[in-house]
Amino acid sequence: MIRIQPPGEALYDEMLLADGQCRPHYAPFWHWLKETDDKYIQHKREEADLLFHRVGITFNVYGEEDGAERLIPFDNVPRIIPAAEWRMLDKGIRQRVKALNAFLHDIYHDQRILKEKVIPAEQVLANDQYQPCMQGITLHRRTYAHITGVDLIRNQDGHYYVLEDNLRTPSGVSYMLENRKMMMRLYPELFSRQRISPVERYPSLLLQTLKESTPVENPCVVVLTPGRFNSAYFEHSFLAQQMGVELVENADLFVKDGHVFMRTTAGPQQVDVIYRRIDDAYLDPLAFRPDSMLGVPGLLSVYRAGGVVLANAVGTGVADDKSIYPYVPEMIRFYLAEEPILNNVPTWQCRRPAELSHVLANLAELVVKEVHGAGGYGMLIGPCASRAEIAAFAERIKARPDNYIAQPTLSLSTCPTFVASGVAPRHIDLRPFVLTGRETRLIPGGLTRVALTEGSLVVNSSQGGGTKDTWVLEDYPC
Repeated sequence: MIRIQPPGEALYDEMLLADGQCRPHYAPFWHWLKETDDKYIQHKREEADLLFHRVGITFNVYGEEDGAERLIPFDNVPRIIPAAEWRMLDKGIRQRVKALNAFLHDIYHDQRILKEKVIPAEQVLANDQYQPCMQGITLHRRTYAHITGVDLIRNQDGHYYVLEDNLRTPSGVSYMLENRKMMMRLYPELFSRQRISPVERYPSLLLQTLKESTPVENPCVVVLTPGRFNSAYFEHSFLAQQMGVELVENADLFVKDGHVFMRTTAGPQQVDVIYRRIDDAYLDPLAFRPDSMLGVPGLLSVYRAGGVVLANAVGTGVADDKSIYPYVPEMIRFYLAEEPILNNVPTWQCRRPAELSHVLANLAELVVKEVHGAGGYGMLIGPCASRAEIAAFAERIKARPDNYIAQPTLSLSTCPTFVASGVAPRHIDLRPFVLTGRETRLIPGGLTRVALTEGSLVVNSSQGGGTKDTWVLEDYPC
């Protein structure tokens, strides 16, 4: 029998109630789990690791001396979301992404939101991610973020909150797809017990979205990668293969006569849409960093003239900067005249003197993040930090207060996870993926990341986190 540890006190567990009983939408899985031998589960976990290694689902951790590729740990217990709950999330996510795209078009055109002082102008125009070269450039369908990842957490109150928006080069969707494929292969009996929304249409919907980003008929689409040493290279090659398009590096592309061309064995082929997985600063050494060995010289001039589409657009990073995050609810009210369906996490901006004082006085209770940080780096989790770490971080904040925001330490819901001692609760988040083309499309579910260390709130793979399959039920089980 599998030993199942009950959820912690004052925590919201996705599967179990406080008294140890399972939630209704988990009932079929719960009954299967109680009937299943732990040796069978362990065998399946080992089989999953072997299969993931064969497929090559690995990632690189920057800064590791050995440069070894790692396997992202995969957990066999799925995160299950009831149909009604997903409908609410779906509606709230669509609303948020629509407002973010409206914001991006506005700040590169009329700047109404700045003129009406909804957001301080200097916080946008002086932001490192704001690209003046995009001013006055009108994009097809006014879409800047074609692919968006919205990070959600559920607090101990049972409500969902948006933790951050990812509009530059959001990653992780390949793990969502491979996790589902793995679960269906290992446990086909589970999928016969309830109706689970499929996720395998994502690559075809992504290709459709990319084709809809340009008025060109039958456009040539490519995926631009920095190369095999990038931490997400598996995903770049995976998505290109799944969409049936070319995976290219900078050396494969060149600019001529106002267009971008791809070198092929049959001669140059014009490229119409580039799904780029390279940050703005490295895209074009003639326009951004002259030392970039990853970009295509002249690419920006072609892009500005409408000769090629970049997905996501240049300059989208300003909208997912953590210093802009606190204003997203106001964006929704300003552009859509609606109340936000999904709430932000309460946030203090250290650039404001009064809020800075509050943060410095309460560092031991807060989570502090760099506004440009990602991957779990450059942050302080007060309750888990030593006095020395808190003191050192306070000095960093004082030196650059505009570089930090702070938030309360949320509990993050837990989900049962296989560990050495059996099944125990571990903290999780959720990243649904949004595609914006002629219409907005969401694949039901997303990538559930799990903090495998007991008590840890950091789910990032670079910090030792793992992933789970995410099931959205099409209806409740009978």
